[in-house]
Amino acid sequence: MAIRYGVGVGRKGLYEPGEFTVARKAKWPWWRPTNAMIRREPRKYAKYKDGLKGGPNNPLGARALYLYDAEGRDTYLRIHGTNAPETIGSAVSNGCARLTNEHVKDLYERVEIGARVFLYPKVTTA
Repeated sequence: MAIRYGVGVGRKGLYEPGEFTVARKAKWPWWRPTNAMIRREPRKYAKYKDGLKGGPNNPLGARALYLYDAEGRDTYLRIHGTNAPETIGSAVSNGCARLTNEHVKDLYERVEIGARVFLYPKVTTA
């Protein structure tokens, strides 16, 4: 059986297709913007350089699945919830895949540590 979730992905130049492994999961995860995010948009992200505790206002939403590469390194890519469900179906994130909080809660319960994740190249429509 397959389940299809609506997803928002990384904006141009920030989406990274590939094969990954879920190495960690978190409920109401703590979040810190990456150094690259802070460099790209310091006015938006520098204020969060020390991180933000989990909760309804956290950009990672209700749950997060942490994606690691074949060598076991954190890619800083996440499959996570969002407190901005209107962004689902668009390319607005800093590289992560985002779902509604309702959907990511469901996915979180279904995915085990060690699961393989395939992020396919984005398809552009004419």
